[in-house]
Amino acid sequence: MELTVDARTSLLDLLRERLALTGAKKGCDHGQCGACTVHIDGRRVASCLTLAAKVDGREVLTIEGLAEGDTLHPMQQAFIDHDALQCGYCTPGQIMAAVACVAEGNATSRERIREYMSGNICRCGAYVGIVAAIEDAAAKMGRG
Repeated sequence: MELTVDARTSLLDLLRERLALTGAKKGCDHGQCGACTVHIDGRRVASCLTLAAKVDGREVLTIEGLAEGDTLHPMQQAFIDHDALQCGYCTPGQIMAAVACVAEGNATSRERIREYMSGNICRCGAYVGIVAAIEDAAAKMGRG
C-alpha cells in the first residue's frame, strides 16, 4: 500500500486516522503507557513515537493482523482464558507486547515477564491475569 503522509505524522495517527486500524490506542502519546504497541519487522515499538514515514518498506503488524482468519493467536486466546483484561483499553497493546516478550525469549519466569512487560500499563490492575496469560501462551507458542 502506498500513501502520502506529512513528515510529522506518527505511525499511530496514520493507523487510526487514515487506515481505520483502531486497535492500537492513544494513551499517553509519550511512549510511556504501551497502549499503542505494534510490531515493526517483528520488533515491538510505541507507534505514538514512531514517524509513519520511517516505516516505508517495512512490515507493520497490528492487533488486527495477529489472528489467522477466525482463529485467534494463542496470546489472544490466553488473555480471554485468564481474564487478563477489564476495560480492554490497554489490551491490544498488552497482547502485542506479550507476543514480543515471548518471541524475544523473555517469558521464562514470572519475574522476567513482569520486567519485560513493565512498559505496558494497565490502569485496571489486571496484571495477575496478564502474567498468567503470557505463561500459558508461551508454552503453546513453544517458547515457555
